[in-house]
Amino acid sequence: MTSTDSFSDRAGARSAAPQRQPTSDRLAIAKALLLEPFGLTTADLTRALNEITAHKVDDADLYFQYTRSEGWSLEEGIVKTGSFSIDQGVGVRAVSGEKTAFAYSDDISQTSLLDAARTVRSISAAAQSAKTRVVTGKIAAGRSLYAGLDPIDTMDSAAKVALLGRVEKLARSRDPRVAQVMAGLASEYDVMLVARADGTLAADVRPLVRLSVTVIAEAKVNGQMRREAGSGGGGGRFGLAYFDDAQITEYVDAAVHAALTNLESRPAPAGVMTVVLGPGWPGVLLHEAIGHGLEGDFNRKGSSAFSGRVGQRVAAKGVTVLDDGSIALRRGSLNVDDEGNATQRNVLIEDGILKGYLQDSMNARLMGVKPTGNGRRESYAHVPMPRMTNTVMLGGSTPAQEIVASIKKGLYATNFGGGQVDITSGKFVFSASEAYWVENGKIQYPVKGATLVGSGPQALKKITMIGDDMALDTGVGVCGKEGQSVPVGVGQPTLRIEGLTVGGTA
Repeated sequence: MTSTDSFSDRAGARSAAPQRQPTSDRLAIAKALLLEPFGLTTADLTRALNEITAHKVDDADLYFQYTRSEGWSLEEGIVKTGSFSIDQGVGVRAVSGEKTAFAYSDDISQTSLLDAARTVRSISAAAQSAKTRVVTGKIAAGRSLYAGLDPIDTMDSAAKVALLGRVEKLARSRDPRVAQVMAGLASEYDVMLVARADGTLAADVRPLVRLSVTVIAEAKVNGQMRREAGSGGGGGRFGLAYFDDAQITEYVDAAVHAALTNLESRPAPAGVMTVVLGPGWPGVLLHEAIGHGLEGDFNRKGSSAFSGRVGQRVAAKGVTVLDDGSIALRRGSLNVDDEGNATQRNVLIEDGILKGYLQDSMNARLMGVKPTGNGRRESYAHVPMPRMTNTVMLGGSTPAQEIVASIKKGLYATNFGGGQVDITSGKFVFSASEAYWVENGKIQYPVKGATLVGSGPQALKKITMIGDDMALDTGVGVCGKEGQSVPVGVGQPTLRIEGLTVGGTA
């Protein structure tokens, strides 16, 4: 079974996957935007890499990037702001052992490129090894997970404003308690080109769109006015036509439902209890609680709770966790990572056994393994590091309704807000933005203020039921690490976890 066959992807179901785009087409687009306007050729890239490797280094690369971004936002019934920006530049890196020298510039020129190359070369100035000659000419293998379109141009400005207006009108029509609607529409066209010291030349053309909806509902509850918020939205690597009336309705209904549900919520009970997580976006808890702990840099340094545990049982039987950057059209997917390595389906945990870590090139070399296509950076002004793409837990065989019905007393959490994790200990804290108190298998009432506290490694071992409803999130994830943010995806089925601590407000 291929990676794209493993998941039910609404984006893929509604619009056919793009035709296979030759790697040469992406290279041609990247050269036209990032080299030719500045009088650069691949020979100039080779010259710059040879400047870096005049002293022995373990690795070096040049990362060029061009990004066009546009955003529109609606509030109080009108589109109040619109923004447009273009950013471009080049990052130059040399790696020797665990040390990295890095320079970047928003001036793409032969002079700036060579200046940056000479600057980072100093990392190995004292080395005694022989010089390395660079020959750029190995075209990186890739795939076509999304069309190389510019999503900003897939809809004109008037239509974008009208789209946000439909969001506003639809949300207010749903219930008189809807007091305020906020919506945002974002589009990005990102083109990258990377040349590496091993001769690899790779490019990618990355569209990205997102529609977000926030609804504030207001009503008198027990004699006092109460205001609660709910959110919805999604996106991926396609054009703005994806946001048709059916998709807008789905996002708006989710936001309105969450806001109205929270109006009726009661203080959450506290204590150690059974917790059931809903499918899809609640996978963000697994992303934080265990995903970061499986990134190669933390494990190479021995600072992760999962360090040195490959081949050992780290989760309950039936738990299989993947990181897959090759799912068509998904927000976290890439044709190649930011080091030119093809993304792939990486099995991290299989039936509870730890199988491996997520690797960029440097950490893979230092750990004696192959890169996994997870070298990612926020932009040309940042160094790459091991990062997640689309991190998911595969489904089981138990119907989701049976899992909820199995709760004697506990919490059913269907949506989450923010959270944080300590990589070394694996301890996490997460706030549920939509959750319900359950007794004797029946949902009693929505609760507010529920905070899940636990240990990622321990929580994995306490999973006792795995649903048959595995789902991916709608396409809203942003992951932060060491000051860098990148788009990601998450997913999971309904899960029952025993003995989680719930910090409530009751």
